[in-house]
Amino acid sequence: MNFEEKTLSRQEIFKGHIFTVAVDEVELPNGLGQAQRELVFHKGAVATLAITPDGKLLLVKQYRKAIERVSLEIPAGKLEVGEAGSEEAAALRELEEETGYTTDKLELLYDFYSAIGFCNERIRLYLAENLIKVENPREQDADETIELIEMTLEEAKTAIQSGDICDAKTIMGIQYYELMRGDRHGQAFTNR
Repeated sequence: MNFEEKTLSRQEIFKGHIFTVAVDEVELPNGLGQAQRELVFHKGAVATLAITPDGKLLLVKQYRKAIERVSLEIPAGKLEVGEAGSEEAAALRELEEETGYTTDKLELLYDFYSAIGFCNERIRLYLAENLIKVENPREQDADETIELIEMTLEEAKTAIQSGDICDAKTIMGIQYYELMRGDRHGQAFTNR
């Protein structure tokens, strides 16, 4: 069976700094007619599951206008101009800007799309261990107000249950941490 929808035309509705919105007229597969698809094209993003030497997760607390509330999230951000293909460097930049830490050990965990029904945002999720405090870290983005929070795995799981952590990439990172942690009685994360 053929699943591909052929694009007949595209109308760009909005072009911003972070994403572009378009409406595509498509031909449905197998002669089923035509349809419209409202799409968001995103430049991509990075996120980092940062683990302190004592096994705590570094999260940032910030207000998210799209959901009109405060959110707890792993350090993350969009790719800046020229960073496509340099996602690891972008993850290190975001980690330093948002937490004041860097690492010499960054590992790609997942490469995934956030909302494939309408958006092509691709997020690369990294694991950062061996955190190193940066003496003079990069400044946070001027339009961000964030607070750095350290949480144990149990505290993070409680925050997911309460809805304080509602961000998918953060939940994914925390679930990875729990799965890979091994012994639930305090075995170090690095003993995988």
